[in-house]
Amino acid sequence: MLKRLAAVVICLLVVFMVIGCTKQTSERIVLNEVTHSVFYAPLYAAISLGYFEEEGLTIDLVNGGGADKSMTAILSDQAQIGLMGPEAAIYVFKEGKDDSAIVFGQLTKRDGSFLVGREPDEDFKWSDLRGKTVIGGRAGGVPEMTLEYVLRKNGLEPGVDVEVITSVQFNLMGGAFEGGMGDYVTLFEPTASLFEQEGKGYIMDAVGAESGEVPFTAFMAKKSYIKKNPEIIRSFLRAIYKAQQWIGSASDREVADAIISFFPDTSIDSLILVAKSYREIDAWMDTPIMKEEAFNRLQQIIIEAGVLDEAVPYAQVVDTSYAQEIISERR
Repeated sequence: MLKRLAAVVICLLVVFMVIGCTKQTSERIVLNEVTHSVFYAPLYAAISLGYFEEEGLTIDLVNGGGADKSMTAILSDQAQIGLMGPEAAIYVFKEGKDDSAIVFGQLTKRDGSFLVGREPDEDFKWSDLRGKTVIGGRAGGVPEMTLEYVLRKNGLEPGVDVEVITSVQFNLMGGAFEGGMGDYVTLFEPTASLFEQEGKGYIMDAVGAESGEVPFTAFMAKKSYIKKNPEIIRSFLRAIYKAQQWIGSASDREVADAIISFFPDTSIDSLILVAKSYREIDAWMDTPIMKEEAFNRLQQIIIEAGVLDEAVPYAQVVDTSYAQEIISERR
Protein backbone atom coordinates (compact mmCIF):
# COMPACT_ATOMS: atom_id res chain seq x y z
CA MET A 1 0.00 0.00 0.00
CA LEU A 2 2.76 2.40 0.95
CA LYS A 3 4.60 1.59 -2.28
CA ARG A 4 1.49 2.38 -4.32
CA LEU A 5 0.95 5.63 -2.43
CA ALA A 6 4.58 6.60 -2.97
CA ALA A 7 4.26 5.87 -6.68
CA VAL A 8 1.15 8.06 -6.92
CA VAL A 9 2.88 10.90 -5.07
CA ILE A 10 5.89 10.69 -7.37
CA CYS A 11 3.66 10.76 -10.46
CA LEU A 12 1.82 13.83 -9.13
CA LEU A 13 5.09 15.58 -8.40
CA VAL A 14 6.27 14.92 -11.96
CA VAL A 15 3.00 16.32 -13.34
CA PHE A 16 3.28 19.45 -11.18
CA MET A 17 6.89 19.91 -12.23
CA VAL A 18 5.93 19.71 -15.92
CA ILE A 19 3.09 22.18 -15.42
CA GLY A 20 5.40 24.51 -13.53
CA CYS A 21 8.02 24.36 -16.27
CA THR A 22 5.40 25.04 -18.94
CA LYS A 23 4.26 28.18 -17.12
CA GLN A 24 7.82 29.37 -16.76
CA THR A 25 8.62 28.93 -20.45
CA SER A 26 5.30 30.31 -21.72
CA GLU A 27 5.62 33.85 -23.06
CA ARG A 28 2.90 36.09 -24.50
CA ILE A 29 4.08 38.24 -27.39
CA VAL A 30 2.15 41.18 -28.81
CA LEU A 31 2.90 41.21 -32.53
CA ASN A 32 1.82 44.38 -34.31
CA GLU A 33 1.36 43.76 -38.04
CA VAL A 34 1.30 46.74 -40.37
CA THR A 35 -1.92 45.41 -41.94
CA HIS A 36 -3.79 42.12 -42.08
CA SER A 37 -3.05 40.49 -45.42
CA VAL A 38 -2.94 37.04 -47.02
CA PHE A 39 0.49 38.16 -48.22
CA TYR A 40 1.70 37.22 -44.73
CA ALA A 41 0.56 33.59 -45.03
CA PRO A 42 3.72 32.05 -43.48
CA LEU A 43 3.09 33.97 -40.24
CA TYR A 44 -0.51 32.81 -39.98
CA ALA A 45 0.51 29.25 -40.83
CA ALA A 46 3.08 29.33 -38.01
CA ILE A 47 0.30 30.27 -35.60
CA SER A 48 -2.38 27.85 -36.82
CA LEU A 49 0.03 24.90 -37.12
CA GLY A 50 1.10 25.38 -33.50
CA TYR A 51 4.75 26.22 -34.21
CA PHE A 52 4.75 29.13 -31.76
CA GLU A 53 3.14 26.99 -29.08
CA GLU A 54 5.87 24.40 -29.57
CA GLU A 55 8.34 27.17 -28.78
CA GLY A 56 6.47 28.24 -25.65
CA LEU A 57 5.09 31.42 -27.22
CA THR A 58 1.56 32.78 -27.45
CA ILE A 59 1.06 35.36 -30.20
CA ASP A 60 -1.41 38.22 -29.83
CA LEU A 61 -1.89 39.75 -33.27
CA VAL A 62 -2.69 43.45 -33.45
CA ASN A 63 -3.43 45.27 -36.72
CA GLY A 64 -1.38 48.45 -36.66
CA GLY A 65 -3.07 50.06 -39.64
CA GLY A 66 0.13 51.57 -41.01
CA ALA A 67 3.89 51.36 -40.52
CA ASP A 68 4.01 54.56 -38.50
CA LYS A 69 1.51 53.17 -35.99
CA SER A 70 3.22 49.76 -35.88
CA MET A 71 6.59 51.37 -35.24
CA THR A 72 5.12 53.62 -32.54
CA ALA A 73 3.72 50.51 -30.83
CA ILE A 74 7.20 48.97 -30.70
CA LEU A 75 9.02 52.07 -29.54
CA SER A 76 6.43 52.73 -26.80
CA ASP A 77 6.48 49.09 -25.63
CA GLN A 78 2.85 48.48 -26.61
CA ALA A 79 4.15 45.59 -28.73
CA GLN A 80 7.28 43.49 -28.45
CA ILE A 81 7.61 42.64 -32.14
CA GLY A 82 6.44 44.39 -35.29
CA LEU A 83 5.86 43.16 -38.83
CA MET A 84 6.31 45.90 -41.41
CA GLY A 85 8.59 47.11 -44.18
CA PRO A 86 12.28 47.51 -43.21
CA GLU A 87 12.12 51.11 -44.40
CA ALA A 88 10.38 51.93 -41.10
CA ALA A 89 13.52 50.84 -39.22
CA ILE A 90 15.67 52.83 -41.64
CA TYR A 91 13.68 56.02 -40.97
CA VAL A 92 13.89 55.55 -37.19
CA PHE A 93 17.64 55.00 -37.37
CA LYS A 94 18.00 58.17 -39.46
CA GLU A 95 16.22 60.09 -36.68
CA GLY A 96 19.11 59.17 -34.38
CA LYS A 97 17.11 57.32 -31.72
CA ASP A 98 19.34 55.51 -29.23
CA ASP A 99 17.02 52.51 -28.80
CA SER A 100 16.04 52.11 -32.44
CA ALA A 101 14.29 49.20 -34.15
CA ILE A 102 16.38 46.31 -35.42
CA VAL A 103 15.26 43.92 -38.17
CA PHE A 104 15.93 40.34 -37.05
CA GLY A 105 13.93 38.31 -39.56
CA GLN A 106 12.28 38.56 -42.97
CA LEU A 107 8.91 37.22 -44.17
CA THR A 108 8.32 38.36 -47.77
CA LYS A 109 10.88 39.15 -50.45
CA ARG A 110 8.92 40.88 -53.19
CA ASP A 111 6.28 43.49 -53.71
CA GLY A 112 2.99 41.63 -53.49
CA SER A 113 1.01 43.76 -55.93
CA PHE A 114 -0.06 42.96 -59.47
CA LEU A 115 -0.62 45.36 -62.36
CA VAL A 116 -4.23 45.06 -63.53
CA GLY A 117 -5.50 46.45 -66.83
CA ARG A 118 -8.92 46.82 -68.39
CA GLU A 119 -8.40 44.44 -71.30
CA PRO A 120 -6.55 41.10 -71.55
CA ASP A 121 -3.09 41.39 -73.08
CA GLU A 122 -1.00 38.23 -73.36
CA ASP A 123 1.86 40.20 -74.94
CA PHE A 124 1.99 42.92 -72.30
CA LYS A 125 5.27 44.78 -71.85
CA TRP A 126 5.93 47.42 -69.23
CA SER A 127 6.84 49.83 -72.01
CA ASP A 128 3.17 49.63 -73.06
CA LEU A 129 2.40 51.94 -70.14
CA ARG A 130 3.84 54.92 -71.99
CA GLY A 131 1.16 57.61 -72.15
CA LYS A 132 -1.09 55.70 -69.75
CA THR A 133 -2.42 56.37 -66.25
CA VAL A 134 -1.82 54.00 -63.33
CA ILE A 135 -3.40 54.10 -59.88
CA GLY A 136 -0.24 53.35 -57.91
CA GLY A 137 -0.93 53.80 -54.21
CA ARG A 138 0.10 56.27 -51.54
CA ALA A 139 2.98 58.58 -52.43
CA GLY A 140 6.06 57.55 -50.45
CA GLY A 141 4.70 54.08 -49.74
CA VAL A 142 6.98 51.22 -50.76
CA PRO A 143 4.41 49.69 -53.18
CA GLU A 144 4.18 53.00 -55.03
CA MET A 145 7.94 53.58 -54.93
CA THR A 146 8.58 50.05 -56.20
CA LEU A 147 6.18 50.67 -59.09
CA GLU A 148 8.14 53.81 -59.98
CA TYR A 149 11.38 51.81 -59.77
CA VAL A 150 9.97 49.25 -62.23
CA LEU A 151 8.83 52.02 -64.58
CA ARG A 152 12.29 53.60 -64.60
CA LYS A 153 13.85 50.19 -65.10
CA ASN A 154 11.80 49.96 -68.30
CA GLY A 155 12.73 53.43 -69.55
CA LEU A 156 9.61 55.23 -68.32
CA GLU A 157 9.81 58.30 -66.11
CA PRO A 158 6.87 58.63 -63.69
CA GLY A 159 5.06 61.91 -64.17
CA VAL A 160 6.53 62.33 -67.64
CA ASP A 161 5.97 59.12 -69.61
CA VAL A 162 3.39 57.63 -67.25
CA GLU A 163 0.92 59.34 -64.93
CA VAL A 164 0.97 57.63 -61.54
CA ILE A 165 -2.05 58.51 -59.39
CA THR A 166 -1.05 58.65 -55.71
CA SER A 167 -4.12 60.34 -54.24
CA VAL A 168 -6.22 57.19 -53.74
CA GLN A 169 -6.09 55.35 -50.41
CA PHE A 170 -4.83 51.75 -50.49
CA ASN A 171 -8.18 50.17 -49.64
CA LEU A 172 -10.03 52.29 -52.21
CA MET A 173 -7.80 51.64 -55.23
CA GLY A 174 -9.83 48.73 -56.60
CA GLY A 175 -13.08 50.67 -56.29
CA ALA A 176 -11.59 53.72 -58.00
CA PHE A 177 -10.41 51.59 -60.92
CA GLU A 178 -13.77 49.84 -61.15
CA GLY A 179 -15.40 53.28 -61.19
CA GLY A 180 -13.44 54.30 -64.29
CA MET A 181 -10.29 55.94 -62.91
CA GLY A 182 -7.01 55.10 -64.60
CA ASP A 183 -6.00 52.73 -67.37
CA TYR A 184 -4.28 50.39 -64.91
CA VAL A 185 -4.13 49.80 -61.16
CA THR A 186 -1.83 47.89 -58.83
CA LEU A 187 -3.70 45.50 -56.54
CA PHE A 188 -2.67 42.97 -53.91
CA GLU A 189 -4.21 39.53 -53.63
CA PRO A 190 -6.90 38.36 -53.37
CA THR A 191 -8.33 41.53 -54.95
CA ALA A 192 -6.29 41.20 -58.16
CA SER A 193 -7.45 37.63 -58.86
CA LEU A 194 -11.03 38.41 -57.85
CA PHE A 195 -11.10 41.31 -60.31
CA GLU A 196 -9.97 38.94 -63.05
CA GLN A 197 -12.50 36.26 -62.06
CA GLU A 198 -15.32 38.79 -62.15
CA GLY A 199 -14.20 40.36 -65.42
CA LYS A 200 -13.45 43.73 -63.81
CA GLY A 201 -9.81 43.69 -64.92
CA TYR A 202 -6.97 41.50 -66.10
CA ILE A 203 -3.61 40.80 -64.48
CA MET A 204 -0.77 42.02 -66.70
CA ASP A 205 2.27 41.25 -64.56
CA ALA A 206 3.56 41.13 -60.99
CA VAL A 207 5.38 44.26 -59.82
CA GLY A 208 7.59 42.15 -57.55
CA ALA A 209 8.61 39.81 -60.35
CA GLU A 210 9.90 42.77 -62.35
CA SER A 211 11.56 44.68 -59.49
CA GLY A 212 13.76 41.82 -58.29
CA GLU A 213 14.14 40.65 -54.71
CA VAL A 214 13.24 43.33 -52.17
CA PRO A 215 12.76 42.80 -48.39
CA PHE A 216 9.13 43.85 -48.38
CA THR A 217 8.04 42.83 -44.88
CA ALA A 218 10.19 41.92 -41.92
CA PHE A 219 10.11 41.33 -38.19
CA MET A 220 11.70 43.90 -35.92
CA ALA A 221 11.98 44.84 -32.27
CA LYS A 222 13.70 47.46 -30.18
CA LYS A 223 17.43 46.97 -29.78
CA SER A 224 17.05 46.79 -26.00
CA TYR A 225 14.30 44.16 -26.20
CA ILE A 226 16.40 41.89 -28.42
CA LYS A 227 19.38 42.26 -26.09
CA LYS A 228 17.30 41.37 -23.01
CA ASN A 229 15.33 38.54 -24.64
CA PRO A 230 17.60 36.60 -27.03
CA GLU A 231 15.85 33.28 -26.32
CA ILE A 232 12.46 34.73 -27.21
CA ILE A 233 13.87 36.02 -30.49
CA ARG A 234 15.35 32.60 -31.23
CA SER A 235 12.10 30.84 -30.36
CA PHE A 236 10.10 33.25 -32.50
CA LEU A 237 12.39 32.69 -35.47
CA ARG A 238 12.30 28.91 -35.05
CA ALA A 239 8.52 29.02 -35.44
CA ILE A 240 8.72 31.28 -38.48
CA TYR A 241 11.43 29.16 -40.09
CA LYS A 242 9.36 25.98 -39.57
CA ALA A 243 6.43 27.66 -41.32
CA GLN A 244 8.61 28.90 -44.17
CA GLN A 245 9.94 25.41 -44.72
CA TRP A 246 6.46 23.90 -44.43
CA ILE A 247 4.99 26.26 -47.01
CA GLY A 248 7.81 25.38 -49.38
CA SER A 249 6.54 21.81 -49.63
CA ALA A 250 2.82 22.27 -48.87
CA SER A 251 0.15 22.33 -51.56
CA ASP A 252 -1.82 25.48 -52.31
CA ARG A 253 -4.85 23.84 -50.70
CA GLU A 254 -2.89 23.05 -47.55
CA VAL A 255 -1.69 26.65 -47.30
CA ALA A 256 -5.26 27.90 -47.75
CA ASP A 257 -6.53 25.53 -45.07
CA ALA A 258 -3.81 26.71 -42.67
CA ILE A 259 -4.71 30.41 -42.96
CA ILE A 260 -8.47 30.41 -43.58
CA SER A 261 -9.30 30.98 -39.89
CA PHE A 262 -7.58 34.37 -40.20
CA PHE A 263 -9.76 35.31 -43.20
CA PRO A 264 -13.27 34.04 -42.42
CA ASP A 265 -14.84 36.26 -45.09
CA THR A 266 -12.62 34.87 -47.88
CA SER A 267 -13.52 31.62 -49.64
CA ILE A 268 -11.16 28.67 -49.60
CA ASP A 269 -11.01 28.78 -53.40
CA SER A 270 -9.82 32.39 -53.31
CA LEU A 271 -7.12 31.53 -50.78
CA ILE A 272 -5.96 28.61 -52.92
CA LEU A 273 -5.67 31.01 -55.85
CA VAL A 274 -3.73 33.49 -53.71
CA ALA A 275 -1.31 30.82 -52.52
CA LYS A 276 -0.70 29.78 -56.12
CA SER A 277 -0.27 33.38 -57.23
CA TYR A 278 2.29 34.30 -54.57
CA ARG A 279 4.15 31.03 -54.94
CA GLU A 280 4.52 31.62 -58.68
CA ILE A 281 6.27 34.96 -58.13
CA ASP A 282 8.42 33.53 -55.29
CA ALA A 283 7.06 36.08 -52.82
CA TRP A 284 7.77 34.21 -49.58
CA MET A 285 11.14 33.73 -47.92
CA ASP A 286 12.34 30.19 -47.26
CA THR A 287 14.54 31.39 -44.38
CA PRO A 288 14.25 34.50 -42.16
CA ILE A 289 17.70 35.80 -43.23
CA MET A 290 17.65 39.17 -44.97
CA LYS A 291 20.20 39.50 -47.74
CA GLU A 292 22.32 42.64 -47.84
CA GLU A 293 21.93 42.90 -51.61
CA ALA A 294 18.11 42.94 -51.33
CA PHE A 295 18.28 45.46 -48.47
CA ASN A 296 20.42 47.76 -50.60
CA ARG A 297 17.98 47.42 -53.52
CA LEU A 298 15.18 48.57 -51.24
CA GLN A 299 17.21 51.62 -50.25
CA GLN A 300 17.95 52.36 -53.89
CA ILE A 301 14.21 52.30 -54.61
CA ILE A 302 13.59 54.77 -51.79
CA ILE A 303 16.49 57.01 -52.81
CA GLU A 304 15.30 57.16 -56.43
CA ALA A 305 11.87 58.17 -55.15
CA GLY A 306 13.48 61.09 -53.30
CA VAL A 307 12.37 59.91 -49.85
CA LEU A 308 15.83 58.90 -48.59
CA ASP A 309 18.92 61.03 -49.17
CA GLU A 310 21.56 58.36 -48.57
CA ALA A 311 21.79 54.68 -47.78
CA VAL A 312 22.04 53.39 -44.21
CA PRO A 313 24.66 50.71 -43.44
CA TYR A 314 23.07 47.25 -43.43
CA ALA A 315 24.65 46.29 -40.08
CA GLN A 316 23.13 49.32 -38.36
CA VAL A 317 19.56 48.20 -39.02
CA VAL A 318 19.69 44.45 -39.65
CA ASP A 319 20.85 41.64 -37.34
CA THR A 320 20.76 38.18 -38.95
CA SER A 321 22.78 36.43 -36.23
CA TYR A 322 19.75 34.89 -34.51
CA ALA A 323 18.26 33.67 -37.78
CA GLN A 324 21.58 32.14 -38.78
CA GLU A 325 21.75 30.35 -35.41
CA ILE A 326 18.34 28.70 -35.69
CA ILE A 327 19.01 27.58 -39.25
CA SER A 328 22.32 26.05 -38.20
CA GLU A 329 20.48 24.08 -35.49
CA ARG A 330 18.41 22.25 -38.11
CA ARG A 331 21.29 21.31 -40.39
